[in-house]
Amino acid sequence: MSSSPFSFPEFKGATRTLVFVNLATFFAFELAQLLSKELAGSLYALLTFEPSSFVHGFLWQPFTYSFIHVGIVGTLFELLSLWFLCGFLEQLHSSAWINGLYAVSVLGTVLAATVIYACSGTLGYTLPVVALYGCFGGIFGLLAAIGALYGDTEFLLFFTIGIKARYMVAIYALISIAMLFGEQRMYAFAQLGGALAGWLYVRMAPRRGISFLVSERWYGLRNGYYRWKRRRAARKFEVYMKSQGRTVRFDGNGRQLDDPDDKKRWN
Repeated sequence: MSSSPFSFPEFKGATRTLVFVNLATFFAFELAQLLSKELAGSLYALLTFEPSSFVHGFLWQPFTYSFIHVGIVGTLFELLSLWFLCGFLEQLHSSAWINGLYAVSVLGTVLAATVIYACSGTLGYTLPVVALYGCFGGIFGLLAAIGALYGDTEFLLFFTIGIKARYMVAIYALISIAMLFGEQRMYAFAQLGGALAGWLYVRMAPRRGISFLVSERWYGLRNGYYRWKRRRAARKFEVYMKSQGRTVRFDGNGRQLDDPDDKKRWN
């Protein structure tokens, strides 16, 4: 693809769902702040991701932090980016694939943050406590996917400068690498983790998404269980028929084979 999209793509499917869910949680958090600063502070501590809290039992934080947004300007930028990137990809992939990519990128972000936190503690270098929030990890994963799949597609950087997707991804990656030397190093490392997770998803996930793969594996296990039950029933039937003075045979899938000595077939 080499076209240059100058406008936002269609607002539908996974794109619409992700934007609406993030928007709804933003307004819910803003409402909590209006009702009680203490309530908002408690929700922030519970739902944002802190590696130290996570390793001490707050296991839900990897699944909730991306829905917590602070500040109108930052939230607006994130949601517009989410709309544009998800919408672009959803023109070419299924909603299940988009949801899988976003989820993997979000979880890859917290995995990277946890790794750098654990390594810093092991090396005796204490990182400042930083709570991760917002969908920046998912956005970096979407960017990495676009760069990997549609690197020649041109976008408008800052809505003014035409640039190919692969170069745009490289610029954002370099910015994150530069941030590793500043105070926001955990955020920067987490962003790179989200991008890496998105890239790995593109390379390894099925075209129809992880949910399709999981459902296929589930049905495969279920069908395997039913085949095992059928084979077991066939063996019991063989024993029973043998006790009646008759021999029947079944194949490896539990299907009865024709008896050459009998014109009838047992079903």
